[in-house]
This record gives sequence, C-alpha cells and structure tokens, in this order.
Amino acid sequence: MSKNVFLETWKLDSLFKGFGDSLELLELMAQTKLGIEECTERIIALNLSTGQSNEKLIAIVLRDMGCIQNAVSQISSFIVCLLAENPANQKAISLQGQISSIKADHSSLVQRFQKKVAEMEPSLWNTLINTESLQDYRFILEEWRENANSGLSVEEEKLISNLMVDGYHAWNDLYRSIINNLRVTIDVDDREQEFSIGQATNLRSRTDQTIRKNAFIALENTWTNQQETMARILNHITGFRLQVDQKRGKSNSLEQPLKDNRMSEATLRAMWQVVARHKPAFVDYLDHKAQLDGHDQMPSYDFWAPYSEKKTSIDYQNGAEFLLEQFRQFGPEVEGFARTAFKKGWVEAENRPGKSALAFCARFPLSEESRVFLTFDGSMTSLLTLAHELGHAFHNHSLKSVAPLNQKYGMSTAETASTFAEMIVLDAAIEQAEDRNEKLQLLDEKIKRSVMNFMNLHSRFLFEERLYEARKQGMVSADRLNRMMEDALNEAYAGSMSHLPVHSWISTPHFYITSSPFYNFPYTFGYLFAVSIYAKAKEQGKDFEKNYLALLRDSGSMNVEDLAMKHLGEDITQESFWEKGMALCLKDVEEFIRLSSKSLVSQ
Repeated sequence: MSKNVFLETWKLDSLFKGFGDSLELLELMAQTKLGIEECTERIIALNLSTGQSNEKLIAIVLRDMGCIQNAVSQISSFIVCLLAENPANQKAISLQGQISSIKADHSSLVQRFQKKVAEMEPSLWNTLINTESLQDYRFILEEWRENANSGLSVEEEKLISNLMVDGYHAWNDLYRSIINNLRVTIDVDDREQEFSIGQATNLRSRTDQTIRKNAFIALENTWTNQQETMARILNHITGFRLQVDQKRGKSNSLEQPLKDNRMSEATLRAMWQVVARHKPAFVDYLDHKAQLDGHDQMPSYDFWAPYSEKKTSIDYQNGAEFLLEQFRQFGPEVEGFARTAFKKGWVEAENRPGKSALAFCARFPLSEESRVFLTFDGSMTSLLTLAHELGHAFHNHSLKSVAPLNQKYGMSTAETASTFAEMIVLDAAIEQAEDRNEKLQLLDEKIKRSVMNFMNLHSRFLFEERLYEARKQGMVSADRLNRMMEDALNEAYAGSMSHLPVHSWISTPHFYITSSPFYNFPYTFGYLFAVSIYAKAKEQGKDFEKNYLALLRDSGSMNVEDLAMKHLGEDITQESFWEKGMALCLKDVEEFIRLSSKSLVSQ
C-alpha cells in the first residue's frame, strides 16, 4: 500500500489566483504586451551596420526577449491547463484569443531581431558573435541569422503572424474544441455508457475483446460522422503551410520541421533506413501475438490489449510510488523532482468525464514549475503515460539554470526525455517481474512502444508527406484521406494488421498541431535516441544522472548532431548509431517470442 497520499487533481491557483478571473494573470498579460512594444522599439533603434560596439545593447535586448518568452509561455500554459480540465470554460476560451494575439506580436518581435542580425556584414557579424559577453547566446544568434533568410520583409512576416491568429491557429483551436466536446456511446458490460474521447480511447487496453472492438467501432463511427468537417480543417491547415512555405522560399515541406528540430536530413534518413530494414522482426511479433489469440492477422483494436486475460490494475497512489521507486534507482535528482510534483499537486490524473482527451506537460518558467495532465485509468499504459509526461517536466526542471532563450528545445530532444523516463520505469519493472507471465506482460508493453515508433509513427510520416503533395493539387476529400491513411498504415505495418483505423488522420491530434508540422518523426528519434542513452545509463549506474542532466541542459543550445557527439561521442548521421539502439529493441522481440512460444505450442 502507498504510504503517501498524492493528489489526483492539480493545483492551478498557486500559479494565478482566481483562475480565469485572475488579476495577476491579466496584469502579466498587460505587462507582456507593453514589454513587447518597448523591446520592439529598442530593436528598431539598433544600428548594426556600423563598426561600433553593440554587444551591450544586444545583450540587454536578448535578456528582455528571454523574459518576454518566459512570460508568454507562463500565460499560454495556464490557459491550456484551464481548457484541458474544462474545455467548455468560456473565460479561458476568451483568454486563449488574447494570448494568441500576444504570441503573434512576440513572433514578429523575434523575426524583426532576426532580420537585424541577418543584415549585418559578415566581418561585423564575426566580430560581434565572438565577443565574450554574447558567448552564451552564440548558438541562438547564429540560428536566427540563418533562419532570417526567408526572402520576406519584416512587415510581411508580421502580417503572416497576425493572420495566423484567426486563421491558421484557429483551425487547431476548432479541432480541439470539437474533440473535447464529443461524446461516444459504447456497449460495455451489456450496458450502453457515454464516454469522452479520452475515456473511449482508454478502452483499447481492456482485457475483454468485445469491449475493445465495440470501442473501436464506436470511435470509427464517430470519426465518420465528423470526417467532412475534419477534412476541411486539415486541408486548410496544410494549405496555409504550403502557401507560407512557398512565400518563404522553402524547397520542400520537411525543410522547416527539420530546422525546428535542429536536425539534418541525413540524420532523419539514416534513422528511417534502419527502421525500414528491421520491420520484419516486428511483423513477426505482431503475427505471433495474433496466433496466440487464434487469429491469422492482428486486428488493430487488439494491439493495446494486455498480454494476459488476468486483469492487472494499479491505483494512482501505488502507481505514483512505483514510479518514484524506479526513478530513485536512476538518481536522486529525478526522484526528488517527481516526488515534489506529486506532493505539490502538479499532476492532474483523475479519471472523469468532461476532461480533454490529450495528455500533455505544460511548462511554467516564471514559477519554475510544470503541470502534467492525463486521464489515469489504472492500466500500465496510463502509468507509462504518467512517466512520459513527468519526463517532459523533468526536462523543464533541468533547464532552470539556463538563460531563457537557451531553454527552448526541439521536439526531438523533448521526446528523448519523456521516452527515457518511460524506459526507466518499464525496464525496471521487467527486471523485477516475479514470474514468466508477468515478464511477458511487461515485455509486451515495451515492444508495443517499439511498434508504435517504428510502424505507427512511420505511417503518420508517410501520410503527412503524401498529404502535402496531394494538397498542392487542391482540396483533398475525406474519402481520399481515408484511402491515403489506409495505404500509409498498410505500408508502415508491412501488411501485418487488419481492421485498420483509417480515420487515424482525425484521431491523431498531431496532424492538427499548428506549432509543429510533421510532429511524428521526433517521437521515433526520441525513442531510439533514448534507448541508446539508457544503455549508457545502465553501464554507469547512478553516476550517469549528472551526464544526463548536462545533455538536457544543452538541448536548447545545440543541434542534435552536436549534442550527441558532445555527450555520447556518437555520429548520428550514420546508420551504425541507430543500429545500436535497434539491436536492443530486437532483443526484446526475440525474448518475447521465445518465452511466449510455449503458450502457442500448447494450444
């Protein structure tokens, strides 16, 4: 039994008293708007075309820009949290419109400064970038100078940012609003019950196949009813991106996502090559699982089913203690942080209707805190989701001592920290398994993550690549989107799965996240990268935590290739690096098939 009593609902009033009516929140929003205006004026007044020393002025501007960035993040995260716990919160919806406008002004501010540094003569730039007072900002300054070469003026970039508020980003807001307010009626235990999308999705891990199948059919019917609306939303999001990319002179749809993730195309292609090469092993796993259940092919609704029909469940209190115990084995910093998060009410885990369907971690840099949101249903899947989001939160924690402008990291490294936290928990649980059946259940959960990253995420990547090409020719119908999704799933899973969720283009929120196009390959990167880091951690024991913290602290001021070379001594543009992590994943598959083959033979 758990010795502690951890809150299952988070505390938001410690961030801003009064919630949506908070005077503190409104005051910070007003101060941030004023700060953006004043900083913009200072940037306009900067004269970087002469040989005069500007490093002191630039250092002040960078300091102010960092403060503004943190304030925008603090406000935005709070509003996201309000809407997650109650999507119908009208005051939060109103505030969301206001912060969208502030974010657009902030984006224009950054772009204006980028243009300033991009216009500097090379000799003056080299002198400036090598001054000692700006060394902490060297990476971000060089990145900004490179990214500023879009071919558009400051005024044009500002116009795009302003139009995004009620155009581009508004489509994402509409998508989230629709999803959060949908209800699904499902026959569970011979009784029709109403579920939110998040609750209905969680039924995929129930032991009863009938419930899983009923939930799958009900969700697919729900998506069918919504597909015409969702097709328009996705078309408009994709169309907007294509127009902006064209105006900025982007050569292809992957150019900006790769820049956002601070990753080279060579790294991405090397990773996908290794994934493609080893898919047959994961097809064997899926076929083997299907045979264990008496099927020739695995239905998609059985993928998340627990290995054993024996119901396994853990309540939130004991689940939190279990995570803390595994984190403790890794190092004192991560265990102490997670304990603080549980004790201070930083986690919203209650299983109740009316909540958002999406799990996430929100960063509050001014308070040096995070908030974690999920619907915890007692399954191993939800326990790992909790570990995943706490991994994001620990990443935020590790950056507290870093200059604000160096705290913004790409999604690929973000998913590394979250995946690493999952692995700490799951691998330790496998090692502690008391019998073969328990070990098989946990191995199965672990391999599912490999399948998700190597097959499901690959299907999303293939779909999105093809969507951009199709959208260039005009609007893409809902029926065609279904066919494209089915083709991508068939290819990514190598034909190993039946009853494909052809509406995954609707149920996958990442396609609609307007802040991050191609939000798919960062997960696969983070997963394989984390596997390699975890292998080193196992070798070094608790001493590795210091190295891990150093890697996370550098994640906002390095590209992923330099980060890996500095902290791991590895060249991740080479397939040989990715083969090392893949070998560990293949070993899991071999072990699972070996241990479970006795069950197959006995049938």
